[in-house]
Amino acid sequence: MKTIVVSGGTDGIGKALAHTYLSRGERVAVVGRNLEKGKAFLAAAAETGAAARAFFIPADLSLVAENHRVVAELEARFPVVDALVLCARHYRSARLETSEGLENTFALEYVSRYLLGHGLIASLERAERPVVVNVSGPGIPKGEIHWDDPGLAGGYSGGAAQTQAGRANDLLGVAFAAAHGAGPVKYVLVHPGAVATSFSGRYDAAAAAHVAAMKRTARPVAEAVVPIAACIDDPPAEPLSAFVRGERISVHHPSFDHTSATRLLDLTRDLLAHVPGGGGELPEVVG
Repeated sequence: MKTIVVSGGTDGIGKALAHTYLSRGERVAVVGRNLEKGKAFLAAAAETGAAARAFFIPADLSLVAENHRVVAELEARFPVVDALVLCARHYRSARLETSEGLENTFALEYVSRYLLGHGLIASLERAERPVVVNVSGPGIPKGEIHWDDPGLAGGYSGGAAQTQAGRANDLLGVAFAAAHGAGPVKYVLVHPGAVATSFSGRYDAAAAAHVAAMKRTARPVAEAVVPIAACIDDPPAEPLSAFVRGERISVHHPSFDHTSATRLLDLTRDLLAHVPGGGGELPEVVG
């Protein structure tokens, strides 16, 4: 029996993947903030006889401290993790700063993925064919890191925050592969395209209208999870790979620049150093 961990697993693509693997007889742990959705996940599992294999860990993954707690709980419960699937996402038209002083989108959609991936490396390396699947936005043309202002305090927009997180996750994949590529863990970046999920977020009128238009042509969730599940079932051989709507793209272009990946790694360490307890018990990451 495999152990699958899904952040953002109570809604959308994460939820569909969680139920897919429960139906296959695997053990699934989902991490999410919404208690009611977590209870609904457990109830649905119980209805299909999978209660003993379903786990819900409530957490606000925009907080560094919560990510450290989740890593510790997962390590205690599951010495071996076969797949870590990173799906947590929440759009915000208005800027929000967490209680730890980080911009919310950057914290939730990038920093959390950094902490969970590196934090669970020991559990992943014990698996036979371990994989981290980061459902973000590889290769987004307009994505850029605002090096002098990653919190976008000097000029925030929801779109800029999202595309920055997408590019940050490209570079996270590069740095992760550089640190752990000699081991068994494969890192896969996935851009599923427009998918008919709940589009979790707080939208202003313009953003809401854009989302409504996207929903009219978005793919069904059931269709979108198929290529993602394929990466979990049969991880690519390379330490780092990337896919857009199921089609493989090259990781040898500027979106995956190694110098920028090292720069982001240094920036991330610096940001975490200013969060109380931000360093946690993470292993040393070689950039």
